[in-house]
Amino acid sequence: MSETAVVGGGGSAPRPMIEAIGLSKFYGSFLATQNVTFSIPSGQVCAFLGPNGAGKSTTMKMLTGFLAPSEGRALIAGHDVANDRLQAAEVLGYLPENGPLYLEMTPAGLLKFVGQVRGMSSARLRERLDFVADKCSLKSVWGKPISKLSKGFRQRVGMAQALLHDPQVLILDEPTSGLDPNQTHGVRELILSLSQSKTILLSTHVLQEVKAVCSRVILINEGRLKLDGTVEDLEGSGHDMDARFRQLTGAGR
Repeated sequence: MSETAVVGGGGSAPRPMIEAIGLSKFYGSFLATQNVTFSIPSGQVCAFLGPNGAGKSTTMKMLTGFLAPSEGRALIAGHDVANDRLQAAEVLGYLPENGPLYLEMTPAGLLKFVGQVRGMSSARLRERLDFVADKCSLKSVWGKPISKLSKGFRQRVGMAQALLHDPQVLILDEPTSGLDPNQTHGVRELILSLSQSKTILLSTHVLQEVKAVCSRVILINEGRLKLDGTVEDLEGSGHDMDARFRQLTGAGR
């Protein structure tokens, strides 16, 4: 498949759940992203790739409403993030890279607070707290201050916060950052189980992770879309993801 290829298929198209429409972000004369356009349908797990500084985190922040685009639109489950911020937030779970946490709070206290802010009923909140404590393996540190937790445990608290309200859409920026191999495997298994009912956009630098959990790849470089295709397209004819990644991002030229 050629660069900027689009995944297609027969039959009626699933409902778009994540849409980037001409997203551009400028900081003075600096171009962070330019005209990034893609649509992710319901139930798909899509890898979002690119070298450091390519514009991945900027694009994710625009998709989630944390950053206003200079041009273009972002939609979550059909809700324009700029104009329907609250409606989009109801169906969206977001794990930012190095996401901020209240370090003096415990995971239990922080997640209870987040659930209350979201207006979750007491019964529903208890149910979801039990779910995320189990799925994110937080029971052993449930009552410890977040300031005392390792980077890996803090990452899992961030994942739990993204999952707490059972969103239809997940946007995850480096979800396995700081995790050991066993924890990384657990997060991958969790993503695979969630993919049965959710649409997931996953930013990662670990190409093995792409092959393990994703069916589609979107790659940007220098703020521009370079590839939109299958995992096999990223491997290329030589079936070497690393070599294909370097080719698409101009490494070594």
